[in-house]
Amino acid sequence: MAQNTAEKTPVTLLGLGAMGTALARSWLAAGHPVTVWNRTPARSAPLAAEGAEAADGAAAVAANTLVVVCLLDDASVGETLAGVDLAGRDLVNLTTTTPAEARARAAWARERGARYLDGGIMAVPPMVGVPEAGGYAFYSGSRELFERHEETLRVPLGTRYVGADSGFAALHDVALLSAMYGMFAGAAHAFALIRKEDVDPASLAPLLADWLVAMAPSVHRTAEQLRSGDYTEGVVSHLAMQVAGTPTFLRTAEQQGVSPELLAPYFALMRRRLSEGSGEEDLTGVVDLLVR
Repeated sequence: MAQNTAEKTPVTLLGLGAMGTALARSWLAAGHPVTVWNRTPARSAPLAAEGAEAADGAAAVAANTLVVVCLLDDASVGETLAGVDLAGRDLVNLTTTTPAEARARAAWARERGARYLDGGIMAVPPMVGVPEAGGYAFYSGSRELFERHEETLRVPLGTRYVGADSGFAALHDVALLSAMYGMFAGAAHAFALIRKEDVDPASLAPLLADWLVAMAPSVHRTAEQLRSGDYTEGVVSHLAMQVAGTPTFLRTAEQQGVSPELLAPYFALMRRRLSEGSGEEDLTGVVDLLVR
């Protein structure tokens, strides 16, 4: 463990899954005194051997002003902290939740005398404590509280403050992860198309990765079109042309014995937008069809 721990902000960490354990080890390595709690006490033992202080829930919360929570879901946060005195605590919740749950949890914390900051982690455990890996966490809620603890919070991961609305960290987190799963869906369909052919998936992978990288900047055009309201601005391939090409993708899937279920819903939205709007638009109008 690093020396001069007395000069570093003490941290209480509730939750020692893979992510929580990685966070704890990062703070310990940087010289922060760390108190840990986990529902299964045995998980605390390895960290205790590395210098952490293991305690039960109430004692762990009482040990330090800065209390970081990294649990399974919002319900587990409520269960873990039920009946625990939170008065005067700075509660930083890194549990993955919905924006509405984050806002409700912020009000819940304030009612109990705690200051609250919500977070959304954009990393996997091996990225924690490795700055060059590029992992970071979104934070939202009190800017004053974020600035007070930013130096400590950026030890394991980079920090990005996204607003005073407590739900914004969760919103950004889920928005990015939703895009990631959409990308995974497209990649799954691509690999399925070659699955029965004499094509090495390892030879397709770099082509696929490079193509996705090349297409990624289109999100900036989408953002500008949404901001301006002009969906024909800077169009490269307009909606009518793209809709006209979709039957080829569906026929290819059918001929390759691949289910179109990952592509068909998006193509249906494209056709619907074409029927309701301008064929000269970009694909941006699909966004409006998704908003209820």
